[in-house]
Amino acid sequence: MMGELDVGRSQETYQKIVKNIERVMVGQSDTVRKLLAAFASGGHVLLEDYPGTGKTTLAKALAKSIDAEFKRIQFTPDLLPSDLLGVSTYNQKDQTFQFHKGPIFTNILLADEINRASPRTQSALLEAMAENQVSIDGNRYCLDGLFFVIATQNPIEFQGTYPLPEAQMDRFMVQLSLGYVSPEEEVQILTAQGEIHPLLEIEKCVTREDIVFLKKSVTQVRISEEIKKYIVDIVSETRKSKGVELGASPRASLSLMRAVQALALFDGLEFVSPDHVQEMAVPVIAHRLVLDPQARFSGLTREEVVEEALRKISVPA
Repeated sequence: MMGELDVGRSQETYQKIVKNIERVMVGQSDTVRKLLAAFASGGHVLLEDYPGTGKTTLAKALAKSIDAEFKRIQFTPDLLPSDLLGVSTYNQKDQTFQFHKGPIFTNILLADEINRASPRTQSALLEAMAENQVSIDGNRYCLDGLFFVIATQNPIEFQGTYPLPEAQMDRFMVQLSLGYVSPEEEVQILTAQGEIHPLLEIEKCVTREDIVFLKKSVTQVRISEEIKKYIVDIVSETRKSKGVELGASPRASLSLMRAVQALALFDGLEFVSPDHVQEMAVPVIAHRLVLDPQARFSGLTREEVVEEALRKISVPA
């Protein structure tokens, strides 16, 4: 059991991680903030962005900042579920099967170009992301409490890919994009990497106990009934929006609630404000929506649907 909410300690942990990551990631403060909100609230992140924007670097910087184990898997069409989860081999000497753990048994997992793997392999991540465990050969194996998935996909190359189904998209708390930095910030990146990559100089800045405390503290942040209703009203509005074939599920409401609790904690507050909901609504809800063909052809985007819902729903006083 935790005692009284210690906002100061949690905020200090967050600020230390941000400062460490920003030594490597230039001009990505907003994305880092939202990614850490997902991490602190027990969610997973889908990064949809172009090659070379720093997705792997971001994942490695987070892992090194908290002294966590990091593994990267390059998803390809021939990748099998056993390549991800692990495999049992027969030991003739002992006449027993021995399980060899796959790369999913880690703290921070980078699933690179996840949409290039077959649906069968993609689905191997579902149980792990939803329940923090995997079932192999009839046995259940629990994953580490800090298990966190950062999956990436390229938004322009679709040949030879398998789009993630709605059920799996719904497992990601947020979808984010790093994007290109400004020319000035790109010059800073060149300067910083002139002799040695800053990632090599990053050292652990918080302990595992700090992270566990931060995660538990997120659930203690107060969220009023009015804010809960505000969240549900926004999510419900997407279900009846014109051009939407499939709206966001109750899981979206729960994910948004957890994410905004983390943001409030990062800001040194014991309670959630409407501003936090508005900040996280698009990255939490948009990727869960399915637009009908006519809406897509007319140029409507999922982000616009969420933004319209935010305009329609009254903000609690």
